[in-house]
Formats: sequence, C-alpha cells, structure tokens
Amino acid sequence: MKKFNTPQTLFQRARMMLLVAMMVLIAGCSAIRLTYNHGDTLLYWWLNAYLDLDSDQTDWVKKDIDNLFQWHRSTQLRDYAGLLAKMQRQLADGNVTQDELLSDYRDIKTRTELLAFKALPQLADLAMSIKPDQIEQMEKKFAKNNDKFRRDFMSGSVEDQKNARYKKAMEQLNLWFGSFSREQEAQLRKASDARPLDNDVWMQERVLRQKKIIALLQRIHQQKMNKEQTMSAIHDLLRDFFDRMEAPDRKAFFDAYVDSTSKFILSAIRITTPDQKAHAQQRMQGWINDFNALAANK
Repeated sequence: MKKFNTPQTLFQRARMMLLVAMMVLIAGCSAIRLTYNHGDTLLYWWLNAYLDLDSDQTDWVKKDIDNLFQWHRSTQLRDYAGLLAKMQRQLADGNVTQDELLSDYRDIKTRTELLAFKALPQLADLAMSIKPDQIEQMEKKFAKNNDKFRRDFMSGSVEDQKNARYKKAMEQLNLWFGSFSREQEAQLRKASDARPLDNDVWMQERVLRQKKIIALLQRIHQQKMNKEQTMSAIHDLLRDFFDRMEAPDRKAFFDAYVDSTSKFILSAIRITTPDQKAHAQQRMQGWINDFNALAANK
C-alpha cells in the first residue's frame, strides 16, 4: 500500500517521463491533477537539471515527453485507479496480510517496468543526442545527489540515521492515515528500528547504477551507435536494473529489505484506528476519482 523505497537513477528515473502519476500511486501526492497536468513541464525541468539540454534538443524532447504523457493518460490511469481500488478493498477487509502487501508491490513493479520499456525509443533518441559535456554535467549532478543522500541518511550516529529513516516513513504514513497518537508513534518507531539499517549498501548500489549509466552513454557516443543498437543497449541496462534484486551478490539483502519493509507497513496498518482507516479510504477514493478524471481528459 506504500512505496518500497529503492534508490532511483537516471534510466530508472527515465520512467518519470510517465511517472508523475505513478509517484502519486506509490509515494503519495495530495495534488494529483495539478501535478499530472504539469507533469510534462516538471519532467523537462528534471531532465534539464541533469543534462542542460541545448536549443537543438529542447523542442523534440518536449514533444517526446508530451507524446508519452498522452499515451500514459489514455492507457494507464484507469489501471492505476483499479489498483488503488484493490488496496481499498484490502484495507476495508480489516485483515490485510503480508502476502497481499507483497502482491501490491509486485503489481507496482510490473507497471513501473511497463513504463520504462515503453519509453525505450524516446530514451534512445535522447541518449544518442547527449554530448560529452552533458555527460560531465550528469556526473556532477549524480555527485551532488549522492552528497545529499549522505547528509540526509548517512551522517551522524546510527541513532541519527534511524531518526532520519523514521521521519521519512512517518511522512508517508501521515499522508495515508492522518496523524498518529504518541503511543502509536512509539510502536511505529520500534517497528521502524527493527528494520536493518543498510544505507551504505544503498549508496553502493546507487553509485554502481550511476557508473553503468555513464559508461553506457559514453559507449553510445564513442561508438556512434544507431537507434536500434542504442535501444538494445538501454533495454539491457534497464533489465539489469530491474533484475538487480535477484542478483546473487545482493538477493539476500533485497529479500530482507522487502520483507522488513512490508512487515513495517503491516504493523502500521494493524495499529490504525477505524478513523485512520477511514481517512486512508477517503484519500484513496480521492486519488481514484482524480485518476479516472485525468483518464477522461478532464
């Protein structure tokens, strides 16, 4: 019923070309229609921050983004509304299970992969147009983001890091369920702290993905790859990212992460009051209505 927070990188985030709406579904956003209706502009700004797009790129990149949003609006949003409706039913049943949460997670992951691979032609055009100075710009942006991640989640004592993680989790839970009592917060803090604290591993994975992205862009430029070759290379990179959770050297870590996160979410659901569950139901219904309205182009 909530995002399993994994670090995102450029080609994972390239799904953001369609994911302004998915951010609402996974992470929670209180202004879906406003965000989605301005999503093409927001995504362009995001890409520009990484690449400093030049005048030759700007027009066709904006057109590609707009086309992808049109596809997404017409084909995906009602499906998101259906997924939220399923979550509503799970919550209404009053006995949500960990298996149901894991099923929701797999549903979200499947939709995320669909979005990313749908954008392959546009990603290839963008990758083929990127120049060496833009690759350098991207490296600097990655480094800046990594510094922020270290400040936010890796600085201070272990207790400080647990505090930062707990605060982030509560922002999500408060969005879904409203405010929690002190007694509930104490229970949630205990459940949060029971999760493994592996920010160093997340940083390693983050840097590894960034290096793979930079290496691919350099290879595309140096070998002057055509569109078919570029699409194939990006497909393989995306597949590598999505399959990383099954990689022998990290499977145990990711399995433990998903298991502990789903248990934490389940703990939160189980201690919520009827009023808090009603708050979540109403919020989800609002999002469902917004998705359906957006799909109808209203």
